[in-house]
Amino acid sequence: MTTALSLEKIVLRHPGRTVLDGFTLDVQPGEVVALVGPSGCGKTSVLRVLLGLETPEAGIVRLSGEIASGDGRLRMHPEERGLAVVFQDLALWPHLTVAGHLAFGLDVRRVPRAERDVRIHAMLQRVGLVDKAQSYPSQLSGGERQRVAIARALVLEPRAVLFDEPLSNLDVVLKSELLRVFRELLTARKTTALYVTHDLREAAILGDRIAVLEAGRIVQAGRLEALRASPATDFVRHLLADLIGTPRQG
Repeated sequence: MTTALSLEKIVLRHPGRTVLDGFTLDVQPGEVVALVGPSGCGKTSVLRVLLGLETPEAGIVRLSGEIASGDGRLRMHPEERGLAVVFQDLALWPHLTVAGHLAFGLDVRRVPRAERDVRIHAMLQRVGLVDKAQSYPSQLSGGERQRVAIARALVLEPRAVLFDEPLSNLDVVLKSELLRVFRELLTARKTTALYVTHDLREAAILGDRIAVLEAGRIVQAGRLEALRASPATDFVRHLLADLIGTPRQG
């Protein structure tokens, strides 16, 4: 099986510091990997490298086996990578309706109107927003705006979806509800996803595997049970310390 997302020995430097230092991670087709680490450890930079917004000075990025970046050069432009993103700030446009948000990317890809409308309606059904199709972001609740953001990403049928801490500003109850929605959507569509978060509880609920990032490199990756059974470093042990009672992955 060809790996969906592959980052091999990635080195990325910003002025005065190394952001990613030999970062290596694979995500298999249909797998959801949760990338966990504290603020400033390089999580968002991983997404930027995958998207082609930053070019590492060393290492190889492969998408479905095809080299996207390598030898310090961009081989595949961002628009060619077939990736979708759910941002922390959601990046919803105030002048577009819910349906308009989903239509935008499909129109850019020149999807025929009849197919576009069918895909939009089906996706809005999946996220429970059919009755909000003509509403604007200002007319939606926080949870509804989150559903628009993931629907906009999934309706494109991307190679993979990248999540950049999309639930970090929500209360515990709403976060729990949306994690369930995200999990159901990703599982039903067998979507490949990389979910970036600083919250190990989110990672434990959503991820098939958890990858722990510290100082620009992965220090341990695996299922939650494996991390609990044998934490590789004190850093991983401390992350796991407050997870008693967290639901098992499934």
